[in-house]
Amino acid sequence: RVRQQDGIEYLSGWKQWKRTRSKPFKKVLSEVKELLSYLELWRHDIQSMEGKYGTGVQSYFSFLRFLVLLNFVIFILMFSFVTLPSIISTYGMFNSSFAKIPPKNIELHCTVYKPSGNEGIIYFYTYVKDLFSGTGFLKETSLFYGYYTIDAAWLGILPYNLPLAYLLATFAYLGLSLFWIIKRSVEGFKQNLVHEDDRFQSYSNKVFAGWDFCITDSNAARLKHRSLQYELQTDLEEERLKQKKADMTTKEKLCIYSLRILTNIIVIAVLSGCFYSIYRATVFSQENSNVSTRQDDMSNMDFQANLLVQYLPSMVITLANFIAPQISSFLIRFEDYSPAFGIRLTLMRCVFVRLANIGVLVFSLWSRISYCATDECKACGYNYELYPCWESAVGQEMYKLMIFDFIIILAVILFVDFPRKLLVTHCSCKPVQWCGLQEFRIPENVLEIIYGQTICWIGTFFSPLLPAIATIKYFIIFYIKKMSLIHTCKAAARPIRASGSNFFFLVVLLIGLILAFVPLGISILHIPSSKACGPFRNFNTSWEVVPDTILGFPAGLQQLLYGIASEAFAVPFFMV
Repeated sequence: RVRQQDGIEYLSGWKQWKRTRSKPFKKVLSEVKELLSYLELWRHDIQSMEGKYGTGVQSYFSFLRFLVLLNFVIFILMFSFVTLPSIISTYGMFNSSFAKIPPKNIELHCTVYKPSGNEGIIYFYTYVKDLFSGTGFLKETSLFYGYYTIDAAWLGILPYNLPLAYLLATFAYLGLSLFWIIKRSVEGFKQNLVHEDDRFQSYSNKVFAGWDFCITDSNAARLKHRSLQYELQTDLEEERLKQKKADMTTKEKLCIYSLRILTNIIVIAVLSGCFYSIYRATVFSQENSNVSTRQDDMSNMDFQANLLVQYLPSMVITLANFIAPQISSFLIRFEDYSPAFGIRLTLMRCVFVRLANIGVLVFSLWSRISYCATDECKACGYNYELYPCWESAVGQEMYKLMIFDFIIILAVILFVDFPRKLLVTHCSCKPVQWCGLQEFRIPENVLEIIYGQTICWIGTFFSPLLPAIATIKYFIIFYIKKMSLIHTCKAAARPIRASGSNFFFLVVLLIGLILAFVPLGISILHIPSSKACGPFRNFNTSWEVVPDTILGFPAGLQQLLYGIASEAFAVPFFMV
């Protein structure tokens, strides 16, 4: 009783022994975590940018690092379970072999697939064109779906079901992405609650408990000092805007609300124009593209014109993705929102443009793939004349979008940002000085990588090695953006807090992942798989490999799996 009154905790002998034994383990675990923190990718670079440019910029580069790691893990997953077994069995490594089972009960014309590779005299620009469009020599490589035509493989004496592994690897990378994003979102949501719970408590924590007294390095101390300074500037800026809003007169409120209505009307008009332009470009490309693109069937000028028409939708999409965020970021300055809310509103406006653009492209591809005017076409279930291997065609479109997006990012930095820096530095003209150096616009930069990641999620099923390209792309973008930030950008006039931004970035990324579920789900469950290429040649749809595999299980296991998949089990499970 005396111990309880004094607040002293009584421990039994077992608990005392358990606590004593756990102390060395906790110490080792703490040391391992500290060691791993030094091995963290770009740790010093991100800390340095946080101290110089604030936590908002730091949140962008941390988000970019997360996507590099995510894509690298997805690449390891797809390469280990899909690409590597195919290569090993195809070339007979480690006493392995494979089998290709001809499709049964399928019309013969549906199984004809002859990739049009480069023949005759090949010029250098042909290789460049193939590299940027995924055609020619790239079309028959492991980069695209059509390469994986193995139905069964034996790695030594172990059988390997490649179609099932292909489908399960797809589900695995989607599930992994969902779990990882939700995990990071929960952590960001907790931090956001701490910051928004009590403003006075937030000030007190920063002023009295924000300093890390373990810091001994002068550079680290300077970075920590700048980080706290930016955090306090962000808090004061938000408080200033709240006070300004509270002191507004009725006339001022009416004026600002009218201005916001006008800017939203302009934004809606811009979005409508983008959607209409993409639709018209897609229709024009469908109606005017020649079926054959071989050089021996047309002159050089006709070949280039046809190439331009084929890539017109991708070019218009890239142009819309570049123009719409610029207009939205320019208009948000006049709406007088807080920095955090301004970022969120700009992101939500731009995300509809970019993600809807992908939707328009995928819808146009589906309409062409599923359009059948003859009985022979209907027997195949898809337009076998234009798309004998339609999954590879979709993979090529996703590949082109990713490459074009990367080219635009490089072009903007090299031909817009750096010349602007030179003009502002060496030209004293008033218009040039009025424009000044640009700020590092976090919403547009975040949207760029979310757009590219959505393309990667959709395209990985049709191009299993696309995550490797995305990893290299984001790795290069990190250093390009860092160089642009240091040499061509100025500090933000309105500081941005990282806690809310990190959470919102992940929410927008989750929207992109959910969008990727839709075309992948329809492609796997609804659209008939190609009968001339790919691991699902012998199945009507990609999903049919699952029930076909289950039929080979023992009867008891089959009943168990069917019971788990039934509504009687699924509905109560998800309700609980």
